[in-house]
This record gives sequence, C-alpha cells and structure tokens, in this order.
Amino acid sequence: MRFISSVLLMLTLLGACAPMAMFASSSGHGYSGLKTDWGTFVAHGNVNALCLTPALRLLIWDFEGHFGQKVVMNSGFRTPWHNASVGGAAASYHTRCMAADFYIPGVEKQRLIAYAMRNSLVGGLGCYPGQRFIHVDVRDRPRGRNQPVTFSGC
Repeated sequence: MRFISSVLLMLTLLGACAPMAMFASSSGHGYSGLKTDWGTFVAHGNVNALCLTPALRLLIWDFEGHFGQKVVMNSGFRTPWHNASVGGAAASYHTRCMAADFYIPGVEKQRLIAYAMRNSLVGGLGCYPGQRFIHVDVRDRPRGRNQPVTFSGC
C-alpha cells in the first residue's frame, strides 16, 4: 500500500510539472506545409532548433502555453558564418543557442510583443518592422530592470 501511494504521489507531482505547451495546438492553415526540427515547427529548412538552451526552450514553452498554439521558429541557432551572412550582430545570442525568432500563426505580433514585455523569462526583445516574427533571447537583464532589453523597433 505504501508503494502504491508513493507511486501515485510521484505521478501527481510529475503531472503538475508538465508544461502547458503540451496542450498547445498546431492545427489550422498556419501550420500546413511546415516541417519540424527537433519538435519545433520551422519556417524554412535553414532553421536549427536543436541547439536551444534549457532557459530558451522553457521560454518557448511558456509562449506556447500562454497562447495555446505552437510557435513557428524563423531563426534559432546560427553558426558564426551563417550569422554573418544574414547580417546578425557579431555577439548574437543566436550563436550561443540563447535566441529565437518566431511567430505564432493566428496571433497578432503586437500580442506577442506585449506578452514578451511582461514575461520575466525574456531577457532581450527585438521587433522588426515589416516582419511577422519577434526575436527573444534569454540574456541576463541589467540589474534593476523589470522589462527586457529592447531593440529594432520595439
């Protein structure tokens, strides 16, 4: 009896830790034709979603859980050569597996930005005019700052 109680308690605790992202939907026309890379929807074949730090993966799951939809990554990890070829900053967090550019089909970009601004997991936020995606990274925020570091149109 004690063993069964222990197993039930352990399953209950593990179940409580399951991220809400597990229940995020990927149905609808916004996902048709998209491929996945390591369990993440990607906008094109040049996206590398393998190298994401645990903090960045948690941040992505947080967005998916909040909006109830899976993200579509436009850019993840970049080699220094790829980063230079797309005009990325020399010290880009993409080259350290700490940044992702993504959108969520059916969710307005302004809603993503608003959520990122109040999300304590977001260290940096980029909002590129004319693009459907936002940039998030998991850098440490400067001391005393309660919003992410913002750049590029935010």
